[in-house]
Amino acid sequence: MWKLAHLSNLINRMLVVLFRILSVFPLPVLHALGAALGWLVYGLSPSYRRRLRANLRQAGYEAHWRAAVSEAGKAIVELAFVWCARPERVARHASVENWELVQARLDAGRGIVFLTPHLGCFEMTAQQIALHTALTVMYRPPRKSALKPLVEGARARHNLHLAPATLAGVRILAKTLKSGQPIGILPDQVPQEGEGAWAPWFGRNAYTMTLPAKLAQLGKADILLVYAERRPRGAGYTVRFVPFEGELSGPPAEQAAAINRAMEQLIARCPAQYFWSYNRYKQPEGVAAPDAEVPA
Repeated sequence: MWKLAHLSNLINRMLVVLFRILSVFPLPVLHALGAALGWLVYGLSPSYRRRLRANLRQAGYEAHWRAAVSEAGKAIVELAFVWCARPERVARHASVENWELVQARLDAGRGIVFLTPHLGCFEMTAQQIALHTALTVMYRPPRKSALKPLVEGARARHNLHLAPATLAGVRILAKTLKSGQPIGILPDQVPQEGEGAWAPWFGRNAYTMTLPAKLAQLGKADILLVYAERRPRGAGYTVRFVPFEGELSGPPAEQAAAINRAMEQLIARCPAQYFWSYNRYKQPEGVAAPDAEVPA
């Protein structure tokens, strides 16, 4: 047992070293390597292959499956660049659209809840926002302790602060919003028991976070959507801010459904770049199944 733990720790440390080495390569090279990795994983893992194709089919985007395989690999390898390259170098590879939506709310002293699904380079969105204003993001520590310094160091750069995915972290986020400062959340992760509600996600019920709506209402904050689209051939990223046009009235399930609809509309802008292999429809332990599936 000790030998296995030691070997696992060694492999994780080697992965950290590999990421730091890869970070010196140009982004087009990393994206080419990532595309190759995507196809390698797709070919070697039947379970990965089935889930990715099934989720694409459920959402009506099966025609994008080849591009989705490549983009999934790019999402992994580009982390070496986003996390380990110098911040000023990373920033040069991104352009921003509609920043005025953010600046108007900052000037008014209003809190902002930034929501981004696992679409494009979602790690890039936080770094771009932090170039202009302090941002606190909800964060789940990696399961492998050897990766913790790398991930936390990359995510806790200048102006970027971390709040753990715990009750204490939720209090930090609420306090941040009440002070008129922005926070960031990935709302398409499956929450734990008691932290979500069943809501439609591409025509099928998925257990969905209720926290974003609660925090927005508690902090009297505005919701803005943001995503970083990967440009072709490693040309960088376009970070886009989009108004949230849903209504957050009604019970938590209706609020969660409104946020899911907004995420679906965002994903429709570049569907191949969504993280389709994620088990979005899993039923968390202790959570009762939904009363009924979404009508076809």
